[in-house]
Amino acid sequence: MDIETNIREAVIKYSDTLYKVCIVILCNEQDAQDAIQDTFCRYLEKKPKFRDEEHEKAWLIRVATNICRDMIRFRLRHPKVDIDEMENILVAPEQRETLKELFALPVKQKTVIYLHYVEGYHIKEIADILGITEGAVKTRLLRGREQMRNAVSMEGGI
Repeated sequence: MDIETNIREAVIKYSDTLYKVCIVILCNEQDAQDAIQDTFCRYLEKKPKFRDEEHEKAWLIRVATNICRDMIRFRLRHPKVDIDEMENILVAPEQRETLKELFALPVKQKTVIYLHYVEGYHIKEIADILGITEGAVKTRLLRGREQMRNAVSMEGGI
């Protein structure tokens, strides 16, 4: 049997078991689904050989529990902050609308604007950090500022 057939059969056979294991450990449905997906990705990457079905099942459960533990460790090291709390913590009330506009920008523009205006990096430093040209940094800054300006002017009815 080829690996695609094996993985397809494993998904059908073990998804329910893995879901139950992951949901108990993580107490979060989305995280449990992510852990299961990562588990089957590892199966594809490693292409392990198993003695029998019990060995395969045990391997998948072990991988899933390790992934769940890694996710919990990550959560502890990188606590998630609710966006509304972040607005209250980071900025004064008069700056909250600007922060919302910043959050709405595409990642590329949001990143350079944050690094430049909040962290105080110069264009060359941002280019080095992100591995892009200074011209790309300038373009992203320009486009991000334009988008924020347009959003503010639309809200103000201008």
